[in-house]
Amino acid sequence: MNIIIVGCGKVGSTIAEQLQIENHDVTVVDIDEEVVNELTYKLDIMGVVGNGTSNTVLQEAGISDADIVIAVTEMDEMNLLCCLIAKKTSNCNTVARVRNPIYSNETEFLKKELGISMIINPELAASQEVSRLLSLPSVIEISTFANGKIEILKLKVEKNSVLCGMTLIKMRKAIPGNVLICAVEREDEALIPTGDFIIEAEDYIYIIASKKDSQLFLSSLGLFTDKVKDTIIIGGGGLAYYLATDLLYLGLDVKIIEIDRERCEELSELLPKASIIHGDGIDESLLLEEGLTTASSLVALTNLDEENIMLSLYAKKISGEKIKTVTKINKITFDEVISSLNLGSVVVPKNIMTEHILQYVRALENSYGSNVETMYRLVNGKVEALEFNVNEDSEVVDIPLKSLNIKKNILISCINRKGKIITPGGDDAIHRGDTVIVVTTESGLSDLSEILD
Repeated sequence: MNIIIVGCGKVGSTIAEQLQIENHDVTVVDIDEEVVNELTYKLDIMGVVGNGTSNTVLQEAGISDADIVIAVTEMDEMNLLCCLIAKKTSNCNTVARVRNPIYSNETEFLKKELGISMIINPELAASQEVSRLLSLPSVIEISTFANGKIEILKLKVEKNSVLCGMTLIKMRKAIPGNVLICAVEREDEALIPTGDFIIEAEDYIYIIASKKDSQLFLSSLGLFTDKVKDTIIIGGGGLAYYLATDLLYLGLDVKIIEIDRERCEELSELLPKASIIHGDGIDESLLLEEGLTTASSLVALTNLDEENIMLSLYAKKISGEKIKTVTKINKITFDEVISSLNLGSVVVPKNIMTEHILQYVRALENSYGSNVETMYRLVNGKVEALEFNVNEDSEVVDIPLKSLNIKKNILISCINRKGKIITPGGDDAIHRGDTVIVVTTESGLSDLSEILD
């Protein structure tokens, strides 16, 4: 597909890199010539220097032949205007990043009136993920499918876990809860396990199941399944606002520590039920004074990755595993080092946004077959979990799974049949109208038929 990306910041660069890997024809547009030259050289893609709201610049970028325009500059209004001009010029699909809370309740209006195909707010999307993580404090990552009916949960296998030394076949017989381990992270390796796979201490396992079964499984392992009761949020930006709004609605006690006094006053008006503290979130004495030792969770959302990492490590040091920590990371430059630290859950807003956009692009690639409904990347991006809508008959429909010649490192993990959640065995078959979750180390699947060898 021909895709134009307007804005070459962290988000735009990440999207461009992934789309280029998936063999799309990508052109980037930015007013900063140095940034455009650096990105086009690194990725071997086309680039145009100029303002993405200019019809002349968009024409130079190839708008007449574009399938999608993705506007991710730092300015919401520029992104909206860029999409509007692109739509009027070529009637292509358009995606806009819109971050201001003012627009959060007007998404459907903007899409309808401006003809924008997709509006995404990275802070809002990230806050929703953090909220899910706080609802299951024993879980490191949560990915949801089928409108929340199915979950993929990431867990660490501790040395004293009953899972140590079990094969997957034995685990399914011994541990209540109809769950399937669909991926394993062992050191730096990403594995799609088979039934004779043996679970070891220090493994990170990804289980897939319905909400009910996943909770039963966690309870059987002695892991906490109740949401946290309170939280301390360090940093009072947009993500903190969205998260606090959600948590207050759920009945949690919320405390936000923010260093900027003017922002504290804004938050006090926006969030009258939250406790807003003016102070430096990395001040040890302030953290102790505000009850870090008794808090059930800490969410580090400052603009500095280093501060967020240190805050989570400090919270774990003084409170141990009883505190749930969530760490926001903006730049993954030392991802292997970061993954080795005891940070609890890590949230990367730009990656969340990239996943949403890639999901949309893949759905457009095959709108009438078994298109991608939902997509998540697991194991530091080495594994993909994709939810396919089976809209019409194909070579994978109505055939027992054991009779299909499925590629290696692809696992059909779950079938949702009109709300009935099926953990598939060899005798099960995919039917038209199902949604199917596939977990794979292959990248770029856009149609269910691509699972066949």
